Amino acid sequence: MKVGVFLPPLENAYEDGGTVRWADLAEMARLAEDVGFDSVWVPDHFLFRFPGVTTFGVWECWSLVSALAAVTNRLEIGTMVSVTLWRSPGLLAKILDTVDEISGGRIIAGLGAGSHEAEFPAFGYQDWNRRVTRFEEEIAILHTLLKTGRVDHVGRFHTLKECELRPRGPRDEGPPIMIGAREPRMIRIAATYADEWNIPWRNDVSELIAESAKGDDACREVGRDPATLRRSACLHVDLPNRDDYPGSELLRQGRVGALKGNSEELAETLTSYADAGISMSSCGSIQPMWRASRPSRQY
Repeated sequence: MKVGVFLPPLENAYEDGGTVRWADLAEMARLAEDVGFDSVWVPDHFLFRFPGVTTFGVWECWSLVSALAAVTNRLEIGTMVSVTLWRSPGLLAKILDTVDEISGGRIIAGLGAGSHEAEFPAFGYQDWNRRVTRFEEEIAILHTLLKTGRVDHVGRFHTLKECELRPRGPRDEGPPIMIGAREPRMIRIAATYADEWNIPWRNDVSELIAESAKGDDACREVGRDPATLRRSACLHVDLPNRDDYPGSELLRQGRVGALKGNSEELAETLTSYADAGISMSSCGSIQPMWRASRPSRQY
């Protein structure tokens, strides 16, 4: 099983209230590469607004992915997950091929329909209640464009006439498509179009096994061999020796179900996910790995 780490491109993330800057993210990615992680992951969000928590923002996803591709050599770089509604499918396919070219074929196209309602009206997107319907059309367009390099499409939300991806990136079929999905309709869409299905935030392996069975059923419904749909998981990890971190209420709530233990115990837990058929895990820390006053290469 491959293991990745979730990067924190966030405002007000440091203990002193500072924002995680590009230089910090570049250094984190290089360190992850040096110590042997297989991948780094970037969220696609604009801002977060939760009750009882001060609003905080996030750097734009694909700008960061492109920059990370240019400053790393080995790591795969994925999005967890990019909201298709925020960029037209033709443009997003073009972005994917271009960043895959910059990376030399290391991009994982994690895609989804969106998960935080406050962002949609704040940035001028009005289709929160129709986002899954839009996603189903958009992922069909993206799948065809990436796999074949061209598409003609007249649909409910999009029309593309003689659209072509030229030039193509380093992979004939573009980056692999990973869909993050929890609900039955989204799981069925993943079974139809995805190379990989990401099962988000299941910190108990028994829950993940039960969830994975839903993917098997969805594959059979659409006429696909379940073994051809790779499975990955996002996990919360409560880093050891961080009990002194004050944190926000949001972080404290997230710690309740997070994986805990020393390095050996966490490795054993990850092994149980591999035994359950997970090919890749992306770990997000509840107590921030970027804690303290940003000393060089100490996270």
